[in-house]
Amino acid sequence: MSNAQNDLLQDYKDNLLGVFGDPALVLTEGEGVHVRDANGKRYLDLLGGIAVNSIGYAHPEWVAAVSEQAGRLAHISNLFTSPQGISLAHKLLELTGAPEGSHVFFANSGSEANEAAFKLARRHGAAHPAPDGAPRTRVLALENAFHGRTMGSLALTAKAAYRAPFEPLPGGVTHIPATIEALEQELDGTVSALIVEPVQGESGVHALPEGFLTRARELTREHRALLIVDEVQSGIGRTGQWLAATAQLPEGEFPDAITLAKGLGGGFPIGAMITVGAEVSTLLAAGQHGTTFGGNPLATAAASATLGVIKNYGLLGNAEVVGAHLAAGLNDLADVREVRQHGLLIGIDLVQDSPEQALAPAVVTAARKAGFIINATGPATVRLAPPLIITAADTDSFVAALPGIIDDARTELAGP
Repeated sequence: MSNAQNDLLQDYKDNLLGVFGDPALVLTEGEGVHVRDANGKRYLDLLGGIAVNSIGYAHPEWVAAVSEQAGRLAHISNLFTSPQGISLAHKLLELTGAPEGSHVFFANSGSEANEAAFKLARRHGAAHPAPDGAPRTRVLALENAFHGRTMGSLALTAKAAYRAPFEPLPGGVTHIPATIEALEQELDGTVSALIVEPVQGESGVHALPEGFLTRARELTREHRALLIVDEVQSGIGRTGQWLAATAQLPEGEFPDAITLAKGLGGGFPIGAMITVGAEVSTLLAAGQHGTTFGGNPLATAAASATLGVIKNYGLLGNAEVVGAHLAAGLNDLADVREVRQHGLLIGIDLVQDSPEQALAPAVVTAARKAGFIINATGPATVRLAPPLIITAADTDSFVAALPGIIDDARTELAGP
């Protein structure tokens, strides 16, 4: 590593709060599905900014839209609105197929979108009391869930290591296994909402069990609880559909609220909550929630450009086709135990020599040395979430290199 990158990494450690640990690289530019570091080394990005850079880097239509809007009007506060925000709301309601009376709230991130959904659940619980007449404050979330790191979204997140340093968290959340049996046991008239990810990305790309979301819709309707679907990572084409929940719910069925972020802005920070139907859309009244930056003209222009590229270039289909091609190649490798593929959101379980080996983090490091950016979500699990523009040829280069990368990782773990 040259002094340029070393010096910048040291500068980072000296000046930025270390909540992310030590960064592996200083990235300086990107184009398409590739990025370069401060030393000029080029990488195939198979992580996409953790499922954010849905249309890759520096897409000319995205750059033009952001540049034009930045030159006209970037921010206006929430005292006003803009044609860009209104237009994006129309597009989101159209692409999700949300019924008449549905509305959109714009935030800045997935965590903020889930905070809004948490407050929506509280308002619903007050508007529709439990059988004993008390407000319903109980929310069900799933084990292995990840909904964010702000205090409310962290309360919904299951991982103890994330939660423990900040307890007590907002109360009333019960984490249950992602099984229909647990759902039927816990979801009753005391529950104000159930929040689920259709595909749990942070736990290693695990879809909900077959029939789970359908049963959840039935039970939440029966007990008049909200069904909130967190599509922060799985939405906006990541799984080959605009929403991953579409494939898991019967035709014509919808959640009561949908949260989005990550791929929505194509790299620009934006989040959204869609409230489905007129009744749910009136739960939060004026002054009960807000954000200073959310939905400003620059963010919404970036998001509209992103949606346009995904739609006009057939990237939903590309995610399905290239994702399946990549998964097939990975499944042929002897060092791969299991592949879980949902469009271009892919979890790879590696064959470890022992449970204590922690092979996946070593593979991430070896892959970076070989010119690939990937991510480990556990000791033996690698996650891929590349830009939706990636080609089969791009992925073939990674599949061809992976056996050698794993060998290098094992050698490094074995030591001298």
